[in-house]
Amino acid sequence: MKHLKKLTLLHSNDMHGDFLAEKIDEKLVGGVSRLSGYINKVRNEEKNVLYTVSGDMFRGSLIDSEFLGISTIEIMNLLAPDVVTLGNHEVDYGLAHLLFLEKCASFPIINANMYIKLNGARLFSPYHIVEIDGMRILFIGILTEDVLNHTKTEGLVGTLVDVREAVTEVGRISDAYRTEDIDLTVLLTHIGFENDKLLAASLDPAWGVDLIIGGHSHTLLSEPCVVNGIPIVQAAVGTNQIGRFDITVDTDRNCIDSSSWQLIPITSEKCPRDYALESVLNRYKRATYDKYNRILTRFPRAYTHPRRNMETELGGLFAECLREQLDVDLVLLASGSIRLPSLGPIVTLKDYVEVFPFDDSVHAFRITGAQLRRAAAFLMRDEVFNPDAHIEWYQFSRGFFCEYDRASHTVISLRMNGKEAADGDLFTVAMQEFHFLGMKEFLGLPLEEVKANGAPRQIASLAKNVLEEYFASHDLIRFDGERRLLIH
Repeated sequence: MKHLKKLTLLHSNDMHGDFLAEKIDEKLVGGVSRLSGYINKVRNEEKNVLYTVSGDMFRGSLIDSEFLGISTIEIMNLLAPDVVTLGNHEVDYGLAHLLFLEKCASFPIINANMYIKLNGARLFSPYHIVEIDGMRILFIGILTEDVLNHTKTEGLVGTLVDVREAVTEVGRISDAYRTEDIDLTVLLTHIGFENDKLLAASLDPAWGVDLIIGGHSHTLLSEPCVVNGIPIVQAAVGTNQIGRFDITVDTDRNCIDSSSWQLIPITSEKCPRDYALESVLNRYKRATYDKYNRILTRFPRAYTHPRRNMETELGGLFAECLREQLDVDLVLLASGSIRLPSLGPIVTLKDYVEVFPFDDSVHAFRITGAQLRRAAAFLMRDEVFNPDAHIEWYQFSRGFFCEYDRASHTVISLRMNGKEAADGDLFTVAMQEFHFLGMKEFLGLPLEEVKANGAPRQIASLAKNVLEEYFASHDLIRFDGERRLLIH
């Protein structure tokens, strides 16, 4: 006779400080008050409930940025997750600050594959075992390699961090605890949906991994994706929804007997408000909005940024404003730095900081026409054109034009200010520090090769301040409407 027990596993990912409800089709959706209300409701209704978060608690809202994640940790403490894994944006405020925030958290934060190179010690606990109703649930945390690029800006501290191969770490931890009575093994990953599938396919069935709950790619699913017998899920992005697994665990065979999964919308119909959490949130909201509610500038209309891997109005506008302010030939602005799908027509400081929150410096470097063509071809590689791709992409300032043929993978024409770029031409290009340091990965150009054209230099300590100053000193700012890309 089987010994079966029920477990309800709730999960979020990529919350990005998304504290407030938003109006969609005249209804309020999401926000941490109703998210907390739903979690508490399920905890009261069901016997065995666990709540997990698969990375990127931080970065994306004004309240989070203003308090450097401390507000997020206090609110997450009230949500009371049972275990959280790290995402790449957890290091945005610096590794030292992340270690401080970990001490502020009343919940365990895990990661199995970030190491100090000097002595091989892990920076965080690699796993967490939750004991509930006689069951032992093993959680293992795996992080995307993107964190390496973030920590390159950390100087000496950043050079000590390494990310080891995920499969090896999962096998090592699973082997170490397989001898204990572990009833369920769950990977909390922040590596993206496609990499989750690759990871699942590479896992040894003997390691006993039962579920992968992922993040990073903001993937919206209608049902789990099963690879190598392992269900893989995500809960998109923000607090507009939460994932829910209802699982029957076979405690004799230490595996899932049956399960169902659904994505629950966080709406007033299903989710009561948590007034205690709201009181804490309102304290942060008042302190932040009083400071940031002044009007910065105006646009003739709202400009849009619907996807990170396409040319957008808002991306082109930001890149051109930065080029004018910095007096360079070309600005390559990371699409992922623009965090909201539109801005304007009235732009408050609050709106601006929420749409462009990152605190990177700006570096200028010299690049040849031949190198620029190689970079353009690299940026137009096939995987970029997947609408769901969660990869680095760039917005270009005015004067740059590239015509590209996808069938032949050929740059047909590359012009700067109306003139075809010759191989030997030199151009001054500006990028944010994170992307400048990751140039080989993001543009296909080794940094040392670019340095041979002349020493790069930092030309602004904060890109955010440069753009804010431009907006504050210009009114009725218009997007030029110029096409930067023509893709066949």
